[in-house]
Amino acid sequence: MQLNLRDKTAIITGASKGIGRAIANTLAEEGCHLHLAARTEADLAAVRDAIRAKHQVSVTIHPMDLSDGENVKRLIAACPDADILVNNAGAIPGGAIDAVDEARWRAAWDLKVFGYINMCREMYAQMKARKRGVIVNVIGVGGERPTATYIAGGAGNAALMAFSRAMGAVSANDGIRVVAVNPGMIETERLRSLAQGMAGGVESPAWQKMMAALPFGRAGKPEEVADLVAFLASERASYISGTVITIDAGAAARG
Repeated sequence: MQLNLRDKTAIITGASKGIGRAIANTLAEEGCHLHLAARTEADLAAVRDAIRAKHQVSVTIHPMDLSDGENVKRLIAACPDADILVNNAGAIPGGAIDAVDEARWRAAWDLKVFGYINMCREMYAQMKARKRGVIVNVIGVGGERPTATYIAGGAGNAALMAFSRAMGAVSANDGIRVVAVNPGMIETERLRSLAQGMAGGVESPAWQKMMAALPFGRAGKPEEVADLVAFLASERASYISGTVITIDAGAAARG
């Protein structure tokens, strides 16, 4: 399927690892020019160099902490003509309310929740002036059925789901689409770290048993999320806005 993304420009936050890196690779394969943002310059440079070695696209890196609203403004000012914004930065810690203190909670929400909101606010104004653009918020399935043991993440993700739906419900008036993606359990560095802490590593019998209980007997791949994001960012999805699409093979619906 031809996505007609060649020579589009995309901003991807949280682009140095995991899902963000996979999205960067997939959009580069489709011919998109990239602006990649994350906190660690060395990791971003490695992604940039790998993409440049494989694809004839421009890649600019922006090492910055997007929990700072001034950095958000600087990023958008550096690439105001971007056609696509993919918000992906941030991971909110797990734990019940007594396990996540105010400082950790605020720091996590400053990057993911308020970071997404600030990025949308700044980029939407630029897109509105041109009457075109797509915003894809990569959120997380924890917001669909919040639990007390992931209370900060579930509440933050639920807020971003509501935010994305509200923006996407009226953005067509400005020629813009706003959509969101909720990944479930995906094979990333974070998941491997979680496996080490919970079950002694990804090769442990306990972890393998947990994976076998998932739909299709496995976690999802970052590239599968990236393919969905690329489709949603493309003209093939031109009538999709104000919705949240879950990619977890049905796990959240199992109850």
